[in-house]
Amino acid sequence: MFSDFFGFSVSEIEIFVRKHQYWAPYLGGLIALMESLPGVSLFFPGWLLLSILAGAAGISDIDILPLWVGIFSGAVLGDWVSYLIGLHFKESVFHVWPLSRYPNLMPQGHAFFERWGWWAVFLGRFFGPLRAIVPLLAGIFFMPHLLFQVANVGSAFIWSLLLILLSKGLAFF
Repeated sequence: MFSDFFGFSVSEIEIFVRKHQYWAPYLGGLIALMESLPGVSLFFPGWLLLSILAGAAGISDIDILPLWVGIFSGAVLGDWVSYLIGLHFKESVFHVWPLSRYPNLMPQGHAFFERWGWWAVFLGRFFGPLRAIVPLLAGIFFMPHLLFQVANVGSAFIWSLLLILLSKGLAFF
């Protein structure tokens, strides 16, 4: 697919993943969690790192199930933390760096949340910049916890499965 990622060849990444395959679920979970945190997700290339990890796992022919469980768990936990931050700190989070440097995120995320309601949490997972902002807004706007978790878990299940399957499939090209 690509011959070079951040100075590492695909074969070097594959060898690393194969040699340290027991760490892959934890690493995948940590990356998915980081990508779901407000502010962090703006600078953290989580989607790329998860795609590389899943693709290398696919090439290495190691068991994908533990990696999927790790990514799924990290995504659920990350959105839950984002939701709790919104519940606790309300709109004041947008006055803190790095979110203060992106003044359009709040109105765009708010419009998206108002238009789609609880579906915003589900759909927001599939759109990079909204991935961490929508759960934060769900907390700010006091979305019922159970409704949030249904959307959170359902979207994380599909998102992580698609990420794994697409990355594994693309790894062979």
